[in-house]
Amino acid sequence: MNHDTICALATANGIGAIGIIRISGDQSFEIVNRVFQGKNLEKADSHTVHYGFIKDAEEVIDEVMISVFKAPKTFTAEDSVEISFHGSPHIAKKILEVLIKNGARMAKAGEFTMRAFMNGRIDLSQAESIADLIASENEASRKVALNQLKGGITNEISFLRTDLLNFVSLIELELDFAEEDVEFADRSALNQLLDKIESKLTSLIESFQYGNAIKNGTAVAIIGKPNAGKSTLLNALLKEERAIVSNIAGTTRDTIEEILHIKGHAFRLIDTAGLRETMDEIEAIGVKKAKEKVENANILVYLTDAATEDFSEDIEMIKSLQREDLKLIICATKIDEVLPHQYELVENIFRSEISQEFDFITISAVENQNIQDLKDELSSYVEQLQSEEGNVVITNQRHYEALGKSLEAVDKVKDAITTQISTELLAYELRNALEHLGEISGEVTNDEVLGNIFSKFCIGK
Repeated sequence: MNHDTICALATANGIGAIGIIRISGDQSFEIVNRVFQGKNLEKADSHTVHYGFIKDAEEVIDEVMISVFKAPKTFTAEDSVEISFHGSPHIAKKILEVLIKNGARMAKAGEFTMRAFMNGRIDLSQAESIADLIASENEASRKVALNQLKGGITNEISFLRTDLLNFVSLIELELDFAEEDVEFADRSALNQLLDKIESKLTSLIESFQYGNAIKNGTAVAIIGKPNAGKSTLLNALLKEERAIVSNIAGTTRDTIEEILHIKGHAFRLIDTAGLRETMDEIEAIGVKKAKEKVENANILVYLTDAATEDFSEDIEMIKSLQREDLKLIICATKIDEVLPHQYELVENIFRSEISQEFDFITISAVENQNIQDLKDELSSYVEQLQSEEGNVVITNQRHYEALGKSLEAVDKVKDAITTQISTELLAYELRNALEHLGEISGEVTNDEVLGNIFSKFCIGK
């Protein structure tokens, strides 16, 4: 339990109708009582709200509402107070100053959530999900973060870890009776459990690609030769004049990024400079950047003018950019300017030359033709990443790495059983697997990891 009392602004900086300052710690009620003209908070019932004034000596700072939360049924599991004041940054500063003058100290980044973790109210994966919930920008990321806050990942891991712990205990018992050569742990049953753990860990690890798409959005690079209609398409998708559109080839000299939401998923649309050989130094830098963006993209939307007679340059460009893990969508643009049989020929040309699997869509961004077809293709990419096995999705890099180490450790235990390794080494490998599984919930951790996790939180959380 922490003995000092912390305070911080819990609402966003800036002017608003209401601001909230949080206080948590053993002396929360005592410190606030010193500056609050109103009810004695130490005698107030938990989870009640009280009207009054915050004062600095005889000077009234603001008219406020005070919310009282008594341990252990609070976010931090400590005595806590929330002060609701008129949302002026100056008033917030004055209230914080008077609280500090009377014995509180400013909270560090993420310290409220860290106290909730240290006091056993939440585990580490739940603490991280709070940060993800605050940062969620779409419906899918909100749902995943909320599921993790409810303990989704921990629940998946804890049952497996408990069973494994039972086996570790039996193996350790065997070490105590090493001279009698007694086997307490059924090796075949242990193998079955390891197979079960391996299957679950693999499923969770595979969900990371989907989780990453939910949390960070799916990067979509819009590529094509100059004047293929990239900026026009971007504007059509976003339904606004975001990019400069002109008939002059090479208008886009840099990359433009925008967020598009489709069916609750976020897509980071990257409109790039037209790909071509150029003597223009600034345009050449833009082309280089475009190629770099494709290297980091999940989806490549390659635009080709349906009215073009020679597609060889487009085909060579696609071949230079394609890779196995990159979804390729080829869009024949400006179809309002050609007859239907012409863009059927265009598709056949690309199918005969491009070996990688791709989707072919015909669009007219100017006439808004088939734009929805492109959106559906983008959406289906994310939906296909989702596993049907469960609703727990890994979105956190730390969890992903810990799961990978756990899987490695489980494989080593299986090898140890197969090769009939000594009981001492088997016990070591089992403890190693337990340790990596415990890293996810925070049952096994260190101060450096905790400091890194909570430093990314905002001050009031």
